[in-house]
Amino acid sequence: MTVTDETSFDPYMTAIIANRIDGIVREMTNTLLRAARSAVINSARDFSCSICTADDQLLASAEGLPIHIFGSHMQARAMRLAHEGDLKDGDCYLHNDPYTGNTHAADHTFLVPVFFEGEHLFTTVAKAHQADTGNSLPTTYMAGAKDQYAEGSLIFPSVRIQRDNEMIEDIVRMCRSRIRVPDQWYGDFLAGIGAARVAERRLKELCAKYGKAQIKTFIRDWLDYSEQRMVQALRKLPKATLSASGAHDPFGDLLPEGIPLKVKVSIDPDEAMVELDLLDNVDNVDCGFNESEACATAASIAGVFNSIDPTIPRNSGSFRRIKVLLRDGAVCGRPKFPHSCSVATTNVADRLVNLTQSAMAQIGDGWGLAEGGIGLGGGMAVVSGKDHRYEDGRYINQLHLGSSGGPGAPSADGWPTYGIPVIAGLMYRDSIEIDELKHPIEVRYMRLKAGTAGAGRQRGAPALEFEYGPKELPMDVLWPCDGTHYPPKGVRGGGDGVTAKHFKIAADGSEKELPNIVVDKLVKGERIRGHHTSGGGYGHPFERSPAKVLKDVIDGFETVERAGQVYGVVLTGSLDQETLAVDEPATIDRRRGRS
Repeated sequence: MTVTDETSFDPYMTAIIANRIDGIVREMTNTLLRAARSAVINSARDFSCSICTADDQLLASAEGLPIHIFGSHMQARAMRLAHEGDLKDGDCYLHNDPYTGNTHAADHTFLVPVFFEGEHLFTTVAKAHQADTGNSLPTTYMAGAKDQYAEGSLIFPSVRIQRDNEMIEDIVRMCRSRIRVPDQWYGDFLAGIGAARVAERRLKELCAKYGKAQIKTFIRDWLDYSEQRMVQALRKLPKATLSASGAHDPFGDLLPEGIPLKVKVSIDPDEAMVELDLLDNVDNVDCGFNESEACATAASIAGVFNSIDPTIPRNSGSFRRIKVLLRDGAVCGRPKFPHSCSVATTNVADRLVNLTQSAMAQIGDGWGLAEGGIGLGGGMAVVSGKDHRYEDGRYINQLHLGSSGGPGAPSADGWPTYGIPVIAGLMYRDSIEIDELKHPIEVRYMRLKAGTAGAGRQRGAPALEFEYGPKELPMDVLWPCDGTHYPPKGVRGGGDGVTAKHFKIAADGSEKELPNIVVDKLVKGERIRGHHTSGGGYGHPFERSPAKVLKDVIDGFETVERAGQVYGVVLTGSLDQETLAVDEPATIDRRRGRS
């Protein structure tokens, strides 16, 4: 462990500069949110900003998505190695290669090396999920792609897009000729560059104010401090080896049993280390569900951070205390080219977050989390087509209307706006009205589905159900939903969440249940109806306060029937007449009868 000399460590200056850098990352975030054109960025906030050091360490990430920011330093390293000796002030690079540090091809990352007094001190990183990247189908999630060639996305392995602050227009022309709505993409492209450049200016101002020597001292001290905080947290844990297993849903004849997954967590409080072993997993699969190295690492690390002190900084200092074991050519390891990683940021990654945090719950009551709701389903579909309101102009965007339910925690219920595990509540859910303004889509409803939460002392969040369809012209809808077969699990006696379900409603009102992986076209009068998964519960349902169960029923999270069947709580009176109440003697008798 690197230990900062206590006589030279200045806690006040370290805190001041740490908060200033955090503010710079938040200014990057605000710039990208306000300047981007596609709704997936400016409404759903599917992007992350961070700052790395010149030696490729993650320094700060503020509120970046876990799946994005834990690999930022890998991309900074890829940029530095690809252009060693030729990085210059005024450069900007585009990186989306999942084989050299990126998450998946749909995440375009803009990297700017920051120089002060002729020395490279930082790299600013702005990563944003694109509405379209030129795939062979109108989606950024090519579940059925056998390999990277079948995806079709343009790949940029740390490609220079600016020199001396001037755009290299050849790259812009390449993208414009391939991407379906080029003006929308170009607005997002400029917004990503702008966010990285804002941070560059602010970091130079910071260096000018405090001097290069003070900034270098801060970097050392901040990362050492973060490591020491992690050491303190890990030494509070018992020595243990924990394992959890699960599976991704089946995928037709290609994956009839799904993808089995295993995570082993070894905690050594004496050495203050956690080892995450992902070696015992299957080889790469011939479809888009393979993890990139960045995603496999980020997802498993996220499960650890979800289970410990939330105030520990997420950076390369605290990462020093986590060792991740990956295998080359594995579905959740380092992929073997040219296997596709198109869906790397969600499906298997969500399962890895869940397996890691549920394994931590085996330590004892008060540790870990249940499994959070999974499934990039119909509420998060990529929709595209022609807009009759604008002379049949083309549109494409990923919806973020739906949300899976959050996991039950030791002392809190799951969040209804959780999203999925790799998001962990940090993205926004779309405004229905804004989506209907931006796209020719009609949303019939979006609401909580009562009685779907994973039961527990602390329940998971219920599923959200929705219904939508096109207004006039045909609309393509594509999604790769997990959780249709294998639901999120509860822990420590908690109940499982519900599985996802989707239906296509014909113009005559008849319904057909859809598979988990959907590539379809809706015409006027047809609609999609469904719900994603809910979160698993934490602790036995009979340990939940009857007053909380009553409130859940009144608030629409639970039903009267499930209150009795699952929680053992007998309710009397009428919900409509506002006389519903707990029958305490009957509830006590029922719960005692359990034993």
